[in-house]
Amino acid sequence: MAKPLKVDDVWLDRIAGLLNEMEFGSLNIVVHEGQIVQVERTERKRYEIGASSSTKSSGNQRNAARSLRQSGSR
Repeated sequence: MAKPLKVDDVWLDRIAGLLNEMEFGSLNIVVHEGQIVQVERTERKRYEIGASSSTKSSGNQRNAARSLRQSGSR
């Protein structure tokens, strides 16, 4: 039989803080023997196509993507 989940104020504050800072993403809570043992946060960043962004920024993003592709092909 499963143990009842024990959630104290410390965990509630941690979870609330992680959720408050997130715009897009997910929060995975890992429970072991009725206690929270881990929280995994996956955050997504969404960018609008054609949004006003600096040319320098998009150039840096292209260079970073190119570097990642090149390093992965070795």
